[in-house]
Amino acid sequence: MSERPGHAYLARHGETEWSLAGKHTGRTDIPLTPNGEELARKLGARLRSRTFAAVFTSPLQRARRTCELCGFGGVARILPDLVEWDYGDYEGLQSAQIRARQPEWRLFRDGCPGGESPRDVGVRADRVIPLIRDAGGDVLIFAHGHLLRMLMGRWMTLEPTDAARFSLDPASLSILGRDAHSGDAVIERWNDTAHLGL
Repeated sequence: MSERPGHAYLARHGETEWSLAGKHTGRTDIPLTPNGEELARKLGARLRSRTFAAVFTSPLQRARRTCELCGFGGVARILPDLVEWDYGDYEGLQSAQIRARQPEWRLFRDGCPGGESPRDVGVRADRVIPLIRDAGGDVLIFAHGHLLRMLMGRWMTLEPTDAARFSLDPASLSILGRDAHSGDAVIERWNDTAHLGL
């Protein structure tokens, strides 16, 4: 069991063709690129020395494969709430293409027509937080950039628009915790890619 219960280790999946191209990849279930698989292995080398009370993964293959390549596929529990934001009509588009239609559009403020609102995604993130809190130790989560940013925002009690200010690279590692003295929610590490040699 972890000596620091309640920490959430957030692992974004490795690179895909769409993440490389800057396309919004919600429910489209695409694989990792060969480079994405290599990035996942490097993340796994960093994580394998740790013990986790629970491991959760999105059901989408890019997150599940990252989880497997990191060495946690055999113990991970699939959580549907960890699936990426449903981009609806904006699925597969780059932000510049969306803003050509809607110049003032912001995902964490406006959501997506035919998809999810920030509130919808926040509700899903809120259902994950008690699983972290009640796990009895550190928790490892494999999921997606925008979903993990929303999860961080809800952990920190930020507004959804504030979560938009935190970027996440493929195969990055972030850690959420609690201050040892006050118990306040804290970000201990964010978008750490040191293991990737970037």
